[in-house]
Amino acid sequence: MLRRTTPLLIVLAVALAVIAASAAAGGGERTYEVTITNLTGGQPLTPPVVATHRRPLHVFQVGSAASFGVKEIAENGNNAPLLAALAGQKHVSASLQTTTGPLVPAGKPGAGPPFNFGDSVTFEITADQGAKFLSFVAMLICTNDGFTGVDGVRLPRHVGDVVEVSTNGYDAGTEVNTQAFADIVPPCQALINGIVPPVGGTGTSNPALAEGDVIRHHSGIQAMLGNLTPALHGWTDPVATIEIERVS
Repeated sequence: MLRRTTPLLIVLAVALAVIAASAAAGGGERTYEVTITNLTGGQPLTPPVVATHRRPLHVFQVGSAASFGVKEIAENGNNAPLLAALAGQKHVSASLQTTTGPLVPAGKPGAGPPFNFGDSVTFEITADQGAKFLSFVAMLICTNDGFTGVDGVRLPRHVGDVVEVSTNGYDAGTEVNTQAFADIVPPCQALINGIVPPVGGTGTSNPALAEGDVIRHHSGIQAMLGNLTPALHGWTDPVATIEIERVS
């Protein structure tokens, strides 16, 4: 006797076929292994904030005003506002803070006890099928409002493919560059100068120093200004590298 195939079974069979085809074509969530490395000799980086996303999203753009989230990272090393903003963005697939400690240049006081964090971090992040880009932001700790990062690097297409990008130093354009310890986050002194406990410093923005400019290439540490020196805190581009490998 022939058995009649019910409409429900037909629907299930078609659905399973679509899922199988999607998996075979590489659809669904992808996983990437990412390494961010500090290349400077005098600038520790805050724990990078990273996101995978679709093209309509820009985390930052040179020539445009910094968002509040980028401003808070660049001035105060405060990752929370940008993490919250990314979590609420419909174009973001995944976002995270990569580590709890800074990326400190090798050979500097902060690269050893009591900090002992190192100059690179490796982590995994996912992206759904439509999210083909990755962005990150990290503060240049010994600056008033400096940061580094990438805005929308294309993720590698296939398992085993690797993309590597070098990043520059940027000035958020939100605070005057006094280069004074009193206007810079306190960890700078311990991480680079070896001053423990720090002398002065602040983790909040000073309205009197507000600049109201746009994001631009950072001019670096200027001689004879404030407490920072080019020899100890300076850098040349590139500031960092980011290496992304698709692993699944």
